[in-house]
Amino acid sequence: MKDAHMQNDLQAPAALARAPYLEAPALQSYTLHLRHGFFGRNGGVSNGVYKSLNAGHGSDDLTENVTENRNRICASLGAEPGQLVTAHQAHTTRTIIVDEPFEPGKAPEADALVTDRPGLVIAALAADCAPVLMCDPHAGVAAAAHAGWRGAVGGVVENAVEVMEGMGAEPNRIIAAIGPCLSQASFEVGPEFAENVLKVSPWADKLFIDGEGDREHFDLKRYLQGRLARLGVGIVEAVADDTLSEPDLYFSYRRGRKAGETDYGRNASAIVLVG
Repeated sequence: MKDAHMQNDLQAPAALARAPYLEAPALQSYTLHLRHGFFGRNGGVSNGVYKSLNAGHGSDDLTENVTENRNRICASLGAEPGQLVTAHQAHTTRTIIVDEPFEPGKAPEADALVTDRPGLVIAALAADCAPVLMCDPHAGVAAAAHAGWRGAVGGVVENAVEVMEGMGAEPNRIIAAIGPCLSQASFEVGPEFAENVLKVSPWADKLFIDGEGDREHFDLKRYLQGRLARLGVGIVEAVADDTLSEPDLYFSYRRGRKAGETDYGRNASAIVLVG
């Protein structure tokens, strides 16, 4: 993993294995307030197409393997096992406030989670879509959003920031980090895609470059950076990693489809407030 710091040595229960992860520099500077990590496919126990740190219960991976993988993510961030919370993601803009883990199989449909509870690990799962971690360290409010292009265009990060504001956060104090997802070189789209984006965001015309035939390539990371900047978010950064072109590091839905695989693992991007 590139252009950021790898960590796997934080304090955690001694009996639990931990997984490596990537950090965004701006969030990393607030370790007295929060811990966060962009986890890829390494450091887990799953096999086959899910090898090895698949964090998605929505996959067909063995439940016990996914549970172990999620507990390793908790351990890496210094949290107790069972404290990782994810929603039933459906490419929506729905944002919900969480203060405790959901019961097994009862995660509500949403694509962004917000919390002010120390020790609760909120996470976005992705395998090409963009995960966005946010925090106002002074207010003690954090968010994790899953932003596929539909959610990004629809306003999932705007909804998450609005909910954060309702809990005391201020946009100019929020730090936002966009995690590993499709890079512009890997995000090939058709002409109807550009129409949908530019109808909502005319300023995004410079985020498309020509591909083969009628294909274009879209910069999802810069698009999200632009939308967050327009909200007045204080610091917005994006890691360079590309899920499609780095098979040893990340799960990728598009790569799996090209290989004829029927399922895929999920990368986890997680953040936890320190009490």
